[in-house]
Amino acid sequence: FMSQDTTETSRILPLPLLSLRDVVVYPHMQIALFVGRELSVNAISWAQNQTDDRILVVAQKDSLSEDISEDNLYKYGTVCRIISTMPHDSDDNCIKVLIEGEYRVEIDNIELTGDDIPFGDDVNEFLVADYTRADVDVPLDDNQRKNTVDALVNLFANYADARLRNSRELTRVAERMDDLLELMYFIATRVGMDMEAKQQLLETDDLAHHINVLTEYLAKKSAEQSIEQELNDAVRRQMENNQREYFLNEKMKAIKNELTDLDDFDADDDLGELEQRLEEADLPEDVRKKAEQEFKKLTLMPPASSESSVVRNYIEWILDTPWKTATKVSIKLDKAQTVLDEDHYGLKDVKDRILEYLAVQSRVKKLKGPILCLVGPPGVGKTSLGESIARATGRKFVRMALGGVRDEAEIRGHRRTYIGAMPGKIVQSLAKVEVNNPLFLLDEIDKMAQDFRGDPASALLEVLDPSQNDKFNDHYLDLDLDLSQVMFICTANSMDIPPALLDRMEVIRLPGYTEDEKVSIAENYLVPKAIKQNGLKDGEIEIVPEALHSIVRRYTREAGVRNLEREVNKICRKLVRESVETHGVRPKKKDITLTKVSDKNLSDYLGVYQYDYGLAEEKPEVGRVTGLAWTSVGGELLEIEAVTMPGKGEFVYTGSLGDVMKESIRAAMSVVRARGELIGVDYDTFKTTDVHVHIPEGATPKDGPSAGIALTTALVSAMTGIAIRPDIAMTGEVTLRGNVLRIGGLKEKLLAAHRGGIKHVLIPDSNERDLVDIPDHVKEGLTIQPVKTIDEVLQVALVSQPKPIKPAKVRVDATKSGKGLKS
Repeated sequence: FMSQDTTETSRILPLPLLSLRDVVVYPHMQIALFVGRELSVNAISWAQNQTDDRILVVAQKDSLSEDISEDNLYKYGTVCRIISTMPHDSDDNCIKVLIEGEYRVEIDNIELTGDDIPFGDDVNEFLVADYTRADVDVPLDDNQRKNTVDALVNLFANYADARLRNSRELTRVAERMDDLLELMYFIATRVGMDMEAKQQLLETDDLAHHINVLTEYLAKKSAEQSIEQELNDAVRRQMENNQREYFLNEKMKAIKNELTDLDDFDADDDLGELEQRLEEADLPEDVRKKAEQEFKKLTLMPPASSESSVVRNYIEWILDTPWKTATKVSIKLDKAQTVLDEDHYGLKDVKDRILEYLAVQSRVKKLKGPILCLVGPPGVGKTSLGESIARATGRKFVRMALGGVRDEAEIRGHRRTYIGAMPGKIVQSLAKVEVNNPLFLLDEIDKMAQDFRGDPASALLEVLDPSQNDKFNDHYLDLDLDLSQVMFICTANSMDIPPALLDRMEVIRLPGYTEDEKVSIAENYLVPKAIKQNGLKDGEIEIVPEALHSIVRRYTREAGVRNLEREVNKICRKLVRESVETHGVRPKKKDITLTKVSDKNLSDYLGVYQYDYGLAEEKPEVGRVTGLAWTSVGGELLEIEAVTMPGKGEFVYTGSLGDVMKESIRAAMSVVRARGELIGVDYDTFKTTDVHVHIPEGATPKDGPSAGIALTTALVSAMTGIAIRPDIAMTGEVTLRGNVLRIGGLKEKLLAAHRGGIKHVLIPDSNERDLVDIPDHVKEGLTIQPVKTIDEVLQVALVSQPKPIKPAKVRVDATKSGKGLKS
């Protein structure tokens, strides 16, 4: 390198480059730096030996990065002169360098020394940069420049007095500066602007923009300092008032103690006990402050006053609430898996979700409790599963029944202004279990109501939101209570939950049990439980699996196992009665005999069976089809009947139908009439035929669009006289064009088909992906066929295909002749 001319404004020779982190160097500025990176140390060494101590300094964009690359460097920097260097005491690889900025430059190109830029064989690598000098013009006359300098100096003096230690020396240096640009760089170096703002000051050519940025920043900080000073004065005055109030209260206590009668000893002892509890309680700072204020108020009240009891109850509720007390949560996955399997059969999705939560908690110290919503029909074990999860995780268990709750104060409590006010059930339950991280079961969340007294579902929005419930505010306590460590689990029979509330929960569906699952549950859980509850002993009763299958098929029709448990208990009770009548209350050991309950003697204990099993045994019928329906208690088989009779083309439908079901029937009839020629029914037949669609069990309300293809099939069968296969069931919504649309509740519907002995099921083609969630043993017993159109449905469902009618005349397009279409 040759020496550089500092007055040159054109393209000049490259200089070694020094990159800085979190520092922007301006012209006319001296700064001491500690340099330790190899490329930077090499650049300084070369600059001192070859370039008249000149070096180009530029700031990094990412201050955390150790690598120095062109992409991570700003495009504007400062040519600086190295004043001095010395090794750093604590690190041999680090040097201390003092530099002074000379002028601003724009960087054109950055390269690494190497083959393209040789500097000799003994030269270590460093960065060099091409640059162009970029001076900033000052388009101000002497008067404008002087006024601007004075304004900046005054603003900087106020800033320095409030925030800088050597404010007087810095202010004197600023007052001696006549160069506006130098003054701006001096101020920008010493104020607390962020890195990007300082770099922007170096890069922008607009001097007016520089002045506006600095003046706005200094004025803002000056206003903040003024506000802070006012707050400090207010705090000081408040502290003086508090000291005066404390002195007067202590003096009043002393006077009261001198005037205390013997009759007041009990009240004082009570206050002393409450005060001791308050001192020993582990409370958050804001809660303790509130409790101490209320206690001071209590000490000044007559013990017999009604207000005294209100304040005392409030303090006791504060002390009873577990603000910081928590139980240690168990995170042993194998133990949790064992507990869940012992208490419940199946329910793999729920168990997996709990084990996932425990696995994450084993790695994360503080994890906000998940909010699960178990949705399923009655009797599948939702409530008892909550108790098992509490036992598996080592949490205390709290259950709150929401069925019929219609008052918002049940959740959030009443305000203390009301007589007999109390906290809500959330705070009461936490006070009862004395920990702030129990498992909280909100049972039957879909059964809540709302009226003029409030909307409890809306009150639960804050409780069940992990981002808000760490500051749950009960109306009675009026203090922020952290519910984020509580593990909330909700149960519901249906998804009839307000959307905002449903959005806050992770929904896990619990479908009904299959026949094999029910038999396994009965063998492993229900029968042993019934034997114990009814006082039977080992060796007195045996219910064989065939009998359990018969109970499930012919005596119960449910998604859960409650009725199955009742029937098992019924058998045990009858057996106990026979034993007591024959051998007395305490039979001898020789009188105990084994009673085996099988298919042959099952009716002796349960009577005549209530349900027929296996609809597929029936013969094909015209106009009768089996649909699949979803209900809040699981899937059900839906009988649909359609008959025709001579008449005037009237259309009737009965069976306690909802509005959507009625529209679905009308749409199905339109699909059939539109396909009249394809199914062999002419227009005149529709005009002279009355159609009646009936869905039996008229006392049961029915609604929904998913019976569309079943209705259409029944109508086609009735109009054509072709019978429908008896071993087939179907579900799917139909459009006027005959397309089959997606439906919900497929898992429950297939379970209902499996229970009813159906062999062949038609489902919408778009529901085929849902078959992944269906148990394999259910799919093995069914032939599941996806369909896209009603034509595919008819080909499978009808025992024979209708013969289409050929059109008598072909439609002709007569638009060219100016006439309309003719047939």
